[in-house]
Formats: sequence, structure tokens, C-alpha cells
Amino acid sequence: MAAYDLEEQERIDALKDWWDKWGNWVYAGVAAFVIGVAGVQGWRWYQAKQNADAETLYKSVEKTAQEVAASKDSKKLSEAATAMADTFPRTFQATDAKLLAAKAAFDAGDLAAAKNHLQWVIDNGRDTYKPIAQIRMASVLLDDKKYDDALKVLDQVKEEGYASMAADLRGDVLAAKGSRDEARAAYQLAVEKSADRSPLKAISQAKLDAFGGAPAKPVVPAADGKDTKGTK
Repeated sequence: MAAYDLEEQERIDALKDWWDKWGNWVYAGVAAFVIGVAGVQGWRWYQAKQNADAETLYKSVEKTAQEVAASKDSKKLSEAATAMADTFPRTFQATDAKLLAAKAAFDAGDLAAAKNHLQWVIDNGRDTYKPIAQIRMASVLLDDKKYDDALKVLDQVKEEGYASMAADLRGDVLAAKGSRDEARAAYQLAVEKSADRSPLKAISQAKLDAFGGAPAKPVVPAADGKDTKGTK
């Protein structure tokens, strides 16, 4: 057996001292890493299983929606969507189910149920769908003649991609409320925010024309002291 020289022995002794002091922490760190990896893998497996189970349940909800479309009995779909949301609340499928149930309830004239489903999406659904739920909620409130409540909901729609839809619906609410000038301004905004090829652009323009066209431009004082209308 080869003998270590003095310098090597000193390094070994130093390593032993270091290990005696820090060895337990090293083991703890390794254990934490292993547990962390296992936790991540376990979470991924759990999420995959949740999505698979949610997709299976959602197919039954879709089947119920087709049956309801023929019978106009929205209660069954409301119950199925609520069960879906209770079981898998954080999945896209739960949000989709609630939106389906809201539409069926609205078509059946059950505005209270429609509002309950939409409110769930606004409060608990996936962020991607919340603007849709807000716009549909405002539409239900308009149908229910709760104009001020509808306007408050539309104020919550901040996503630029839904700006034209929100503005057009705001015009409808204001028109129903009797605020013609504000309705015209809302329709004008809807026209400006709509993409050129969007069908909504022509619809908003038609509403705007029915209300007398775009609002007049404000009077702006000219440099020579004379008033002019707007700027070119």
C-alpha cells in the first residue's frame, strides 16, 4: 500500500474536517434536489391526469349541450357544467363548459342562470376567456334592461383585442338607455378599433349611420384667434 506524502495527507485531513462540518448539509441539499425533481415529475403527472379526466368529462358535457340544443331544457346542462367546474375548476374545459351552459341558459330565457355561469368564468375561469365572459355578461344585462350594470362590466374589458366588440356593445347599451350622443361616440370607437376585414366594422358603421354619423369634431381655437372645427 502506497503511503501518502505529508502534503497529500494534509489535504485529506482538511477534506475530512470539511465533510464533518458540512456533510449533513450536502446530504440535505441532495435530498432536497431529489425531492424537488420528484415533486415536479409528480405534479406533471397529476396535471396530465387532470387534463385527461377533464377532457373525458367535457365530452359528456358537449353531448349534453347537443341534447339541450334540441330540447331547450338548459337545466341539465347547467348541472353538468357546474359538476365539471366543481371537479376540475382550473382547466380550460371547465371554463368552456360554463360558457356553453351560459349560452344555453340565455337561449332558454333563463337570464339568472346565464349570469351565474358567466360570473363563475369572470371570477374563476382561465384568463384567456374572461373578456368573452365579460362581454357576454354585459349582453345578458342589456337584455335584462340593467343598463348601468352592463356598462360597469364593459369597463372591465381591458384587452385591446376585444376593444371593438366592447365598444359596439357599449353603443347598444347607451342607445337602449337613451344616451344617443354617447352611443354615437361608442359606435365610432367600435368602427375605429375594428379591423378592416372584420364583419363587426360594417355592423358598427351601420349603427353609427343610423344615429346620424360620426360625432362632430370639437371646436379648436386657431392661431389667429378664429375658431375652427377639428384639425386635418
